[in-house]
Amino acid sequence: MNRKKFLQQLGTVSLAAYTMNTFAFNSFTSALKPSAKMPVLFVGHGSPMNAIESNEFTKKWQQLGQSLPKPQAILCISAHWETEGTFVTAMPKPKTIHDFGGFPQALFDVQYPASGSIELAKETKEIIKQTSVGFDEQWGLDHGCWSILKPMFPLANIPVIQMSLDYRKDAAYHYNLGKELQQLRYKGVLIIGSGNMVHNLGLINWQKMNEPEYGFDWALEAKEKLNSFIVSGNHQQLIQYKNLGKSVSLAIPSPDHYLPLLYTLSLKTNKDQISLFNDKALMGSITMTSVLIS
Repeated sequence: MNRKKFLQQLGTVSLAAYTMNTFAFNSFTSALKPSAKMPVLFVGHGSPMNAIESNEFTKKWQQLGQSLPKPQAILCISAHWETEGTFVTAMPKPKTIHDFGGFPQALFDVQYPASGSIELAKETKEIIKQTSVGFDEQWGLDHGCWSILKPMFPLANIPVIQMSLDYRKDAAYHYNLGKELQQLRYKGVLIIGSGNMVHNLGLINWQKMNEPEYGFDWALEAKEKLNSFIVSGNHQQLIQYKNLGKSVSLAIPSPDHYLPLLYTLSLKTNKDQISLFNDKALMGSITMTSVLIS
């Protein structure tokens, strides 16, 4: 089942890159200021409906928004922006993208009017050395980004950019690319990976949609296996997830929702603490498991 069909069922039961000139950078933003080291998040975002519902997952996002140091800017790596190459959004006012179908009108009415940050886009491009980063003025904020930021930072008063996933590259590439973002943590930037660790839309049990927690045996096995490597810091096993057996193979049939986790984990230092939250399975084949590094 493809993602669009999944989103339609759940609701009912282009790219342009170019180089911005120096004048544009200076016109839209001021320089990021040095800060104490910022935390890093991986958020299991689940259904877009979480943007307008109140549940245990969104309540935790609200708590984080109140307890984390206020960012100067946010860099989000969302499962829902895959490109050939690596791009960052570089516009002063990113649009709110409603990249789904079949949901109530109230969800389509949601706008998340956060400003962009040309300065952060520029700095991200400059610090990444392993590839050339392009500037994109067409994308905006997709639901992998705004659906979690709306509960977390409801005032939309923090600048936000997204960085795309190069679908041609393997997991090690993405992990190593994430490492290059480390210095942004010392400039007040909250880096968020947004996806779902266990994410098999084709095997969802729709009869369990209203249950607060339900996972197939293989999904729970995969969840615990991945969680153990996260907590122990065994990142190599997580990078080589294709070698982790049938349960993980079923949990990650495509890498898009998994790769944002690797960006988050790549930024953990020896002095950081790591914790899991929202660690539940839903509808058999999805987990909301999320990670805080601080």
